Amino acid sequence: MFDALLITKPESGYRCELAQLDEAQLPASGDVTVRVDYSTVNYKDGLAITGKSPVVRSFPMVPGIDFAGSVTHSDHPDWKPGDRVLLNGFGVGEVHWGGLSQLARVKGDWLVALPDSLSERDAMALGTAGYTAMLCVQALQKHWAEAGVAAGSGEVLVTGAGGGVGSVAISLLAGLGHTVVASTGRPQEETYLRSLGAAAVIDRNELGAPGKPLQKERWIGVVDSVGSHTLANACASTRYGGAVAACGLAQGMDLPASVAPFILRGITLYGIDSVMAPMAKREAAWGELARTLDRAQLAAMITEIGLADAIPAASQILAGQVRGRLVVNVKG
Repeated sequence: MFDALLITKPESGYRCELAQLDEAQLPASGDVTVRVDYSTVNYKDGLAITGKSPVVRSFPMVPGIDFAGSVTHSDHPDWKPGDRVLLNGFGVGEVHWGGLSQLARVKGDWLVALPDSLSERDAMALGTAGYTAMLCVQALQKHWAEAGVAAGSGEVLVTGAGGGVGSVAISLLAGLGHTVVASTGRPQEETYLRSLGAAAVIDRNELGAPGKPLQKERWIGVVDSVGSHTLANACASTRYGGAVAACGLAQGMDLPASVAPFILRGITLYGIDSVMAPMAKREAAWGELARTLDRAQLAAMITEIGLADAIPAASQILAGQVRGRLVVNVKG
């Protein structure tokens, strides 16, 4: 028997609770069984656990879009018992049982070898949020390299700065020598954001309301996890030839924007998908995280909780009450 969060949809509504399950209940479609050491609570997990959005596509479901642990059994040629692995995305926690569980059975093709220099806890301190932040930063770096933009030549905006993606993005960009401006709705977190490397902190209200289609040029690049008016205003104020990496929708899925920044300033909008990204891109992102992320700053981002604590944490993360990263110790 093992502990897991289990989402069910009885006639009376939608329920997520801590349950004891038998290994025989794990999905038969997987070919690798993993003893999970750590998972996380991401924004999407918050939606799944609370049922605030139809993230979960089949029931019953074990939520958790990522995990790190060790292989206990494998019918896949690439993996053997004892291998340290991590997983992000591929519909895990949505259409396939996920990582908020002491055991997981998944397809070996979805797994990434845990870099030697990362512990399971550190991997989930980063989790999908940190991995997504790295995908955003890599997209901007490639753009800047092709455009001949040097680090420190202008400001880089990070929206949703107090969350997981934002926190890691600030640390990564500042570590590369960029001048980072953090946008947040929590002014009390300014000291925290500056400790990660933010040179300035602005109120999210400066970006969150409808704005002009073309605004004063300011940013050489943007990492946006908010969407809606925030993303539209970020695009409208990006400098000529700059780039925006969009990866989230905390404010909304809409994009009330104009083509003006794209055709008059030649900016580029990169859509960042972390769920179905090809394996080579995943491995490159995790390898770069393992090599470059400041571990002291990572430690400052973390709040560790237990498996049962993930249920109330889901509502907190949707309400914007979580700073940095929630690491779930599922071992008990």
